[in-house]
Amino acid sequence: MEMRKPTSSIPWQTDRPWKQFFYVWSPETSRWQGIQSSQSSSDKSNLMKLAVYSWNIDFMLPHGEARMNAALKHLEELTRQHRLDNDTAVAINLQECVPLDLETIGEKDWIRDSFYCTDIDTSAWASGAYGTASLIDRRLEISSCFRVHYSATQMERDALFIDVSVLPGGQKVRLCNTHLESLVLEPPMRPAQMRLIATYLHAEGIAGAVVTGDFNAIQPFDRSLHLDNDLEDAYLELGGQEGDGRSADNGAYTWGQQALPELRLLYGCSRMDKVFFCGDSLRLQGFERFGADVEPDQEEEEVRKELLSIGFERPWVTDHLGVKATFEIVA
Repeated sequence: MEMRKPTSSIPWQTDRPWKQFFYVWSPETSRWQGIQSSQSSSDKSNLMKLAVYSWNIDFMLPHGEARMNAALKHLEELTRQHRLDNDTAVAINLQECVPLDLETIGEKDWIRDSFYCTDIDTSAWASGAYGTASLIDRRLEISSCFRVHYSATQMERDALFIDVSVLPGGQKVRLCNTHLESLVLEPPMRPAQMRLIATYLHAEGIAGAVVTGDFNAIQPFDRSLHLDNDLEDAYLELGGQEGDGRSADNGAYTWGQQALPELRLLYGCSRMDKVFFCGDSLRLQGFERFGADVEPDQEEEEVRKELLSIGFERPWVTDHLGVKATFEIVA
């Protein structure tokens, strides 16, 4: 896998929207069909809520297919009731997908039946190794899907945007999936990346917007990125408190509990994964973490053994917990 694609092969300009296809499963052709806009598959007037899930599935650990299968099984269970409800639409944002993950995602019947998929290959990623992908409820009408590839990145990061129409008069809600720059760098790049995202979240004609992902929030300035960009932090809005990374888990941390013990000892725990939002048409109803203690199936004995041999206390599918926010859609 190539970490960075040659500049000559990249069709986009950094920091500018690059429209991409998203995909719908066609039973007639038994393939994912690329489209650039959609009609909702049902009466969207019934949709009153939006549930957004976000999860980073570690791309560096071995046995990616078995781990992704277990992660998707967990997401299937978590979203089942929402998919049966008439009033709640679902969006799933994934980070650190590898090319094989996209195949695994596309093979699941529950995804084929209920979701649009933003990516079936790596053509929209600046990295050939890993990237982001989103699953959007087919009851939603998608008017646009585009990426903004950051100029301020050493790791080929970007922001994936999906515009959905869920309000009378064609007003749009904009969803964003991102994986902000990792590590401690000088100069830091996460502030510039979030500043760029915010310009699209606050854009004219957008009635509400949500950005989720692995924000790699490991430095003091990360705690104010939402305030710096006139955004709300879902966890804090509902009374959550920041932790110091060393004391007992107070409901904040999304990384560290499932990291290698030596990394947890070195870095502590952190609230890397977040949900920011803005706009009068979205009213926050709930926030929670998910994905704790998800492991490959018991039948995957060799997979489980190898993960334990690396030094993990349990054969977790990833080192991150996921985050979920639920919003009421307000006309």
